[in-house]
Amino acid sequence: MSDDGQPSDRDAEHDDGHEHDHHHDDHGHDDHDHDHHGHHHDHDHHGHDDHDHDHHGHHHDHDAESVAVAVVTVSSSRSLEEDASGDRLVETFEDAGHEVAVRELVDDDFDGIQGTVDRLARREDTDAIVTTGGTGVTPDDVTPEAVAPLFEKTLPGFGELFRRLSAEEVGTRTVGSRATAGVVDGTVVCCLPGSENAVRLGVEEIVLPEIGHLAGLADRDADSSDSDGDDDGDADDADEE
Repeated sequence: MSDDGQPSDRDAEHDDGHEHDHHHDDHGHDDHDHDHHGHHHDHDHHGHDDHDHDHHGHHHDHDAESVAVAVVTVSSSRSLEEDASGDRLVETFEDAGHEVAVRELVDDDFDGIQGTVDRLARREDTDAIVTTGGTGVTPDDVTPEAVAPLFEKTLPGFGELFRRLSAEEVGTRTVGSRATAGVVDGTVVCCLPGSENAVRLGVEEIVLPEIGHLAGLADRDADSSDSDGDDDGDADDADEE
């Protein structure tokens, strides 16, 4: 994947990867379904009801209904006027009732990316940051390296889920994606690839369903030194599912 604005192999694979994925599903999903309905059935039966009860009861109180988002495009070749992925982020968040507090474009530069994310995370009017670009494998793709030192907590499930969903569209090409997420100064930071298709997938399928929940918890964690055990327990249950 490349953020230079030119079609990449991965972008092309997003467009016509369904045929490739058909074979992937044939070889992989049957075994998964068998395990899910067989070996893991007891785990779901005994543990999931309690988790659902906590999630929709006590834990739900911390969710933020509306989130103020900072949108950051990482690219040395685009401008904000030619930023389809950034446009997609802004439109999707606003259509969902969230506020885009700020939108910026930064070059593919380690210090520039790190400084921008750090500065935006400290803003009082920003609950979450979503970046697009710089998560591939070319030498100038340094977004994950730039933000990682800022993370107080990492959210490995974000990248894991993105690549799992992406594999349904682009097959094994998804191994070239290094989408990542974490918490910086009580602000949720999600780093997505630069292609518009990848942004669509990440925002619509992962970020929007969870951003209010994560932002509410992250901000609460930053503002309060004490944490009740139920929140940690819910997170542990989610890890085991």
